[in-house]
Amino acid sequence: MSQLLDQAVAEARKLTDAEQDAIAAVILEEIDDDLKWEESFARSPGKLEDLAARAEEQVRAGHCRAAGFDDL
Repeated sequence: MSQLLDQAVAEARKLTDAEQDAIAAVILEEIDDDLKWEESFARSPGKLEDLAARAEEQVRAGHCRAAGFDDL
């Protein structure tokens, strides 16, 4: 276990059971979401690259503009 996760678990142990369950639910949901994304990308290799290429074409054609951090 990483040092940061070990520290988080140590702090979580100080919380009530209900608070610990809420944190555990969030962590498990994040892990499940990550697995679903990985499975999705594995089923359609190259899809993300295709979408990025289409977006770059749209920017070059002037149909939209690239957003930077200053636009947030």
